[in-house]
Amino acid sequence: MVKLVVAYGAPEDTTAFDQHYASTHIPLVHKIPNLRRFESGKVLGTPDGAPAPFYYLAELWFDSAQDLQAAMGSPEGEAAGADVANFASGGATLMIAET
Repeated sequence: MVKLVVAYGAPEDTTAFDQHYASTHIPLVHKIPNLRRFESGKVLGTPDGAPAPFYYLAELWFDSAQDLQAAMGSPEGEAAGADVANFASGGATLMIAET
């Protein structure tokens, strides 16, 4: 399996981020074809108490890298990707990991 990990930087308005993410972005993510698992949540901190480098994390799991590519290139995947600009004022770092 592979997963797309999205790490969101601290947004300018955390309330607006949280509301948009819950009401708009998550429903878009759930429409992505071949998505096997989705998890997301706020970063609480670091083990040593230092400020966290990210505000929010999301993981989108797929059976293979090919499935991930096809899913993100689909109309549903493109819609979810395009939506990021609507709420992620702190930026988003995308990484792909093999599990």
